[in-house]
Amino acid sequence: MTGGGSAGHVTPNLALIPKLRERGYKIEYIGSKNGIEKKIIEEENIPYYSISTGKLRRYFDFKNFTDPIKVVKGILEAKKIIKKEKPCLIFSKGGFVSVPVVIGAYLNKVPVVAHESDITPGLANKISSRYCKKICVTFPETLEHIKDNKGVLTGTPIRNELLQGSRLKGLNICGFKNEKPVLMIIGGSLGSKVINETVRHILKEVLKDYNIIHICGKGNLDNNLVNIDGYKQFDYVKDELKHLLAASDYVISRAGANTIFELLALKKPSILIPLSAKASRGDQILNANSFEKNGFSIVVQEDDLNSKILLEKIKYLENNKGTFISAMKSSSLKNGTDAILDVIENNINLI
Repeated sequence: MTGGGSAGHVTPNLALIPKLRERGYKIEYIGSKNGIEKKIIEEENIPYYSISTGKLRRYFDFKNFTDPIKVVKGILEAKKIIKKEKPCLIFSKGGFVSVPVVIGAYLNKVPVVAHESDITPGLANKISSRYCKKICVTFPETLEHIKDNKGVLTGTPIRNELLQGSRLKGLNICGFKNEKPVLMIIGGSLGSKVINETVRHILKEVLKDYNIIHICGKGNLDNNLVNIDGYKQFDYVKDELKHLLAASDYVISRAGANTIFELLALKKPSILIPLSAKASRGDQILNANSFEKNGFSIVVQEDDLNSKILLEKIKYLENNKGTFISAMKSSSLKNGTDAILDVIENNINLI
């Protein structure tokens, strides 16, 4: 396996690992030397191999002159590791870490299956696609961007543990003592300043009708908001997340593909506030618009976000809760774990 640069390029792999182990596969991982994927994968007791990596950028940066050298070095390192370990297949979740590994696999004649979470392929998967046997995609719209009949609509893999949460445990973790519905706010792994500030600005008003779970990102806890009844803030959660999600009736979130498909699997009505195109390639906006079109979520663009709009949308979400849940229940977009495993097994090299 490979993939890294952000948690979004690692967590889908975590959903596949238990199922692969059940089927008797031995799993090894190639990633960067200091990326977020190293710690995550080593905690799973999986052999981890580090290679040199260079970031792929669409904008000017002086590192664009030096990083290609790191990429070439990474290809040679990956090629050597793959030749030694002799895997039957490489599964790539994307991110700039994956490109040298995919090319290294190709040079060793090892088949590659990749996965693309967003509607439009990222730069890493665009480069990698020519070396892949198949590319699993999350959204139906993505298939038109994949050439040579390599695209397979699978959905995204969902960690089974997220479906095993206890509402009671979630309420106890937060110390909520009343029967108000629970609103969860997720601002991404680094937190969102604009979402955090908007939520805290209307905190007193929202607490009249809801309990609030606020996952605000590392370094974004507000010490002035400790011990407020009905409000529990976390900078980051891991093992508790399944219980907090089980306790939540509504969610306000960024629109990363992994997160929104987890909300779909859990049937959680949501308000999506995608990362602005000013700060990204616009993939979250496309993801969010697709979910709104399917009736799963309400979308508020970051540039339009203010206290008044957010209060209105929260109330609309509650008043139309049944409609959103019904749309999610009838969706054909399912947990993609088994479908991806089928693609892997259909393309694996057992020789």
